[in-house]
Amino acid sequence: MAEAASSNDNQYLTFTLERELFALDIGSVREVLELVNITRVPRTPEYIRGVINLRGRAVPVVDLKLKFGMGATERTVNTCIIIVEVALDGESTVLGALADSVQEVYEMETGQIEPAPRMGTPIRGEFIRGIGKSGEKFIIILDINKVFTSLELAGLTQSLGEVAAENGEA
Repeated sequence: MAEAASSNDNQYLTFTLERELFALDIGSVREVLELVNITRVPRTPEYIRGVINLRGRAVPVVDLKLKFGMGATERTVNTCIIIVEVALDGESTVLGALADSVQEVYEMETGQIEPAPRMGTPIRGEFIRGIGKSGEKFIIILDINKVFTSLELAGLTQSLGEVAAENGEA
C-alpha cells in the first residue's frame, strides 16, 4: 500500500457534495462502492449514517454533507460510498464516506494547489488541505485525517462495540 501511495502522490479522487467539487488524496482511498443498505447504529451522531458490511467487516459510513452542515445526502443513482483509510493517533481506521457522485481521478502538481482560503468555502478551513483547479472549477481538497477527531471515532467504536455486545457477538 505504501508503494501505491508514493507513486500516486499527485492524484486525487474527485467527487461532488451538492454542486461543489471535492477531492481526496488517492493514497487514502481504498475503493468506491455503489450505495448499499446502511444499518443505523443507535447513540451515534446524526452524520454517522450507520455501518455497511464490507466483506464481513462492519465499516462505519459518514455523511460528509451532514458533517459539513450541507444537509443530508439523498439516495440517487449516482450516490456512492468512498471507502477511505483515516490515520488517527498512529492507528489506521477504515470509513465509508457518502458522496453525491464520484467524478474521476485527477492529477494535480503541487504548484497547482493553493492554500485553503480563510473564508468562502462551505466547510471549516482546517478540513481543507488546499484548493486546486480543473478548468473553470475549483476543487476543494480535503484532509480526511483532520475531518474526524479521535474523540468522534472513539465514540463510534464504543457504540459499535455496545451494539455487538447487545447482539451477543464477540
